[in-house]
Amino acid sequence: MKDNATERVQLEAGALRLELAPAVGGAVAALYDVQDGARFDWLRPATDDALSRRDLFAMASFALLPWCNRIREGHAHFGGREIAIRAGHPAGPSGRHPLHGIGWMRPWRVAQAAPARTLLELAVDADAQWPWRFEASQSFELDPSGLRCTVALTNRDTAPMPAGIGHHPYFPHRAGTRLQTTTAAMWRGDSEVMPVGLEPTAEVARLRHGVRLSELDLDNNFTGWQHAARIDWPGSSRALEMSADPPLDFFVLYCPSGADHFCAEPVSQCTDAINLADRYGPGEVGGTVLAPGETLSGSWTLRSAR
Repeated sequence: MKDNATERVQLEAGALRLELAPAVGGAVAALYDVQDGARFDWLRPATDDALSRRDLFAMASFALLPWCNRIREGHAHFGGREIAIRAGHPAGPSGRHPLHGIGWMRPWRVAQAAPARTLLELAVDADAQWPWRFEASQSFELDPSGLRCTVALTNRDTAPMPAGIGHHPYFPHRAGTRLQTTTAAMWRGDSEVMPVGLEPTAEVARLRHGVRLSELDLDNNFTGWQHAARIDWPGSSRALEMSADPPLDFFVLYCPSGADHFCAEPVSQCTDAINLADRYGPGEVGGTVLAPGETLSGSWTLRSAR
């Protein structure tokens, strides 16, 4: 059912609750369970104030498309067309590298709604910033054990379009939070979080064995991801398993020191993939080219772990 006061769509399955904010970038506003009257947040919840202000950075999660992460200085060329993201688009620390695509900045339409399933849709016309017309959808399916989300991006233009998809969940960083995931290498970033080198770093080894997130301070892309991650909150004896299907073959970890949240993101390309593609292979930067009418889709899940 829809709560018009806060512009939320609410789904339920067993003890699990999902709240969506279609008008705020088609974002997830909250994902939590209620057991014995107590609420436990799986994702960092958006407040009513954040929703009313449409504070994109305060949502629980949102879709990344038609590119993931950053484009260097908002400029790239592809197929004789120029990508030129104007100043004012949300950007990184330097303010020069626009973030997270276009979808999270637009209101989405509720195309289907059921107690445990909702489909959101988006249509975007070509313009001087992103010169391809596209459509997108997010399918949210809830069951008592977890959430499955499928993101789809379709090229509705007359020319091939570069494409990337993913999701950007914000998890609570509670005391003692641990993360375990297996990857092959990490893109080192410069002071503006732009990729400068790919290495099997110490962080790769630590994450493979599981690490307390309080020991890390990262905003990095990882390659060779094995499509699974485990989050443990020892103080609550609770844990989550996140999994993803191809083409969500890359993993981003945003874990700022001292913050009350972190982001573990399943994505189909690394930062600035469109500008790096002429120097690196698809296994290193990812990304897809969609022919007119072609669709790129990928699913990721969150489930309670034992």
